[in-house]
Amino acid sequence: MQEKYIKHISHETALQLADQVSYSAGQIVSMTLSQNKAVSLTLFAFDKGEEISTHASHGDALVTALDGLGEITIGGKQHLLKTGESIVMPAGIAHAVKAAEQFKMLLLVIFPAEK
Repeated sequence: MQEKYIKHISHETALQLADQVSYSAGQIVSMTLSQNKAVSLTLFAFDKGEEISTHASHGDALVTALDGLGEITIGGKQHLLKTGESIVMPAGIAHAVKAAEQFKMLLLVIFPAEK
């Protein structure tokens, strides 16, 4: 059997990513689909008002909104992200994510190659 690099979702089946993670009152729910030294792929469901506080990453992070409305702050500048929109949070720049309303997102982080 071939190893699966993307886990927790069906392979070779069309699906809605937003349906793969559920909202939970007062919480942030996450499901890691893949994680290694080069990449991290995670689904998130934020209840309204929940947030990931300001931090920085050593990899570039691509956020794609799957449902709802998110407030993405990058380097102190706020961006509203609606369903279907994406934004890059550059490596080394402080960023935060807050749910302006219930919000689901796919987070893809690409890390630099080890030297």
